[in-house]
Amino acid sequence: MSKLRTTVLAATLGLVALPGTVMAKPPLGEVREIHDGLMAVGIADEIRNRCDNIGARMITAMGYLNTLKNRARALGYSNEEIEDYVTSKAEKKKMRADGEAYLASRGVAADDTAGLCRVGREEIARGSAIGALLREK
Repeated sequence: MSKLRTTVLAATLGLVALPGTVMAKPPLGEVREIHDGLMAVGIADEIRNRCDNIGARMITAMGYLNTLKNRARALGYSNEEIEDYVTSKAEKKKMRADGEAYLASRGVAADDTAGLCRVGREEIARGSAIGALLREK
């Protein structure tokens, strides 16, 4: 009887531990919709800072950032986890590398201001996530 109790107890503990394992959140940097949204904001910011004829839609950008933060909260991330992610130097470095890779896929090197401005105008014309955050002056 003791062996049966031990087996039942072990099985019960295993089932109790299972939901925590199944429901574990991935690191926020691995949540595609959050990562891609922040990358769009970062690229748009770089474009507006380097291109004299392109400005930002600041109210739209602030609203978009708020939407991303609310989405992260809805996915179960705390304000502290969100803050840690967006202020992490390691995450910023990864985001920069991803942004540069995106631009390279569009034929633009990080130091190519004319190419960056071209991409900005194309993104505006396409109405992409990046383009929605920008406006031509």
